[in-house]
Amino acid sequence: MHRKNSRKRESWRRDLVSNEEVEFKNRDRFIQLGLTIAALRKMQGMSQEQLAEKANISRSHLSSIEAPNIIRPFSLEVLYNIADALNVNAGNLLNSSFPFIEK
Repeated sequence: MHRKNSRKRESWRRDLVSNEEVEFKNRDRFIQLGLTIAALRKMQGMSQEQLAEKANISRSHLSSIEAPNIIRPFSLEVLYNIADALNVNAGNLLNSSFPFIEK
């Protein structure tokens, strides 16, 4: 029993530490999310600098989220901050359904 709990703790710890790794099955999802964020930002006439400031993240972090050749995982808090800055629902960003800009 001790070994089982120890493995659970180790797995949990790995999840916290290895947040820079994205499972292969999720790579396309992160790419699509980044492209959606970039498209909405451009549709609203915002620069990366402007969106990053509104979302309270660095411009380089936003740039790596939007870049299709870089798989950069990020927290739900960052997702919510970006969604709020774009004036959209975070769930809609994940669904990639475009006609959802809230007024």
